Amino acid sequence: MPVILNNIDGVTGVVKEPGKTFAKEKLKDTSVLVVGGGGREHAIVDALSRSPFVTKIYCAPGNAGIAAQAECVPISDHDIQALLDFAGDKGIDLTVVGPEVPLSMGIADAFAAAGRRIFGPSAAAARIECSKDWAKALMIKYGVPTASYRSFDDFDEAWAYVRERPFPQVLKYDGLAAGKGVTIPRTAEEAEADLRSMLLDDRFGKGKVVVEEFLTGPEFSFMCLVDGPKVFPLALAQDHKRAFEGDEGPNTGGMGAYSPLPFISAEEEEWALEHIMKPVAEGLVAEGAPFKGLLYGGLMKTPQGIKVIEFNCRFGDPETEVVLPRLESDFYLMLSAIADGTDMPEIRWSEDASLGFVLASKGYPGSYGKGFPIGGIDDAAGRVKVYHMGTRSTEQGIVTAGGRVLMTVGMAPSLKEARDKALAAAEGIVCGNLFFRKDIGHQVL
Repeated sequence: MPVILNNIDGVTGVVKEPGKTFAKEKLKDTSVLVVGGGGREHAIVDALSRSPFVTKIYCAPGNAGIAAQAECVPISDHDIQALLDFAGDKGIDLTVVGPEVPLSMGIADAFAAAGRRIFGPSAAAARIECSKDWAKALMIKYGVPTASYRSFDDFDEAWAYVRERPFPQVLKYDGLAAGKGVTIPRTAEEAEADLRSMLLDDRFGKGKVVVEEFLTGPEFSFMCLVDGPKVFPLALAQDHKRAFEGDEGPNTGGMGAYSPLPFISAEEEEWALEHIMKPVAEGLVAEGAPFKGLLYGGLMKTPQGIKVIEFNCRFGDPETEVVLPRLESDFYLMLSAIADGTDMPEIRWSEDASLGFVLASKGYPGSYGKGFPIGGIDDAAGRVKVYHMGTRSTEQGIVTAGGRVLMTVGMAPSLKEARDKALAAAEGIVCGNLFFRKDIGHQVL
């Protein structure tokens, strides 16, 4: 097998092991497999491609944009055995998992059992995202500030509880729902319809519903690399979940994001690290489910202080697309430190701001068509980063292949300049079936 990167000096590029020193030349042919095929994975591939240690990147299944930086492999991100076989056949040095579903299915457990290096938490640790009820109980047990709640699997009991409480309320499907399992009913009629959809119609499958108190304040995303009790914070970002401008319309997987955040002070970020992210990581260790991977904290700055809205077990999307472009450290070495349990290299960030617009298929997050040709991508990519989220290559060119299709990300000394660059690029994309919010960053711009 190729040399495993332990105790790497990120400045000199020298790998150190007890009694041995390997020069950079020994690290040739280092290969990485990225699992997934959306914008998050495109940003991960892009960041890995900047590492001098990485000479070959595969992505399964990838997309039309990722294909320019990695070899796309037609394997579903759900097919754990096929991914494991591929990693073995190709002698993959590190596998990086993007989506939550394969993590919930135990891909990290399977790779670890086969002796293959992987970045991503075990299925037990992934419950922090896969069960909102389990995550809430964990937070309460370890004193992590979050909204009060109750969980139900019976419609009548849930409806009796909800109709006696003031509106608005927050209803969350307990399991995975691709970012669409949260509603905020403002009337009893809306709440009854949402509960029927989740508990009687099984819109997302059989499961519980978590009913939470409604909190107010700006939301933000705090992503941290975690190795058991060790927590390494990444740059903060803010996502925009609602489909339409003015934060109107249904929840989506995210319509845009930006970083850094002027409304969160360094002291508040440190408080969130010490009182939220670290206690949760330590709690997972205490529960026998130590987390190794990316722990995403969806937080809110309320009038009563910072509280948790949700946790995810993987990189956020579209937050990753605005955070990783600001990263100046070697991404491969950072992920390797978590996978190997070794020292984390210094994590450095550009002082430039980044802001991105998601171009989505008309009808998203509901039903939408596919196969619409897209023009102007190359011109936009010459000015900003363009991450592909749901695209496919055909003989006629690149076409739409998902709900969220592209993301244009501008970088500049200020958020306004970054916004202007990304907006101009988004407006230059030519497609008859795409829409995007033009007010990304409106809370601070």
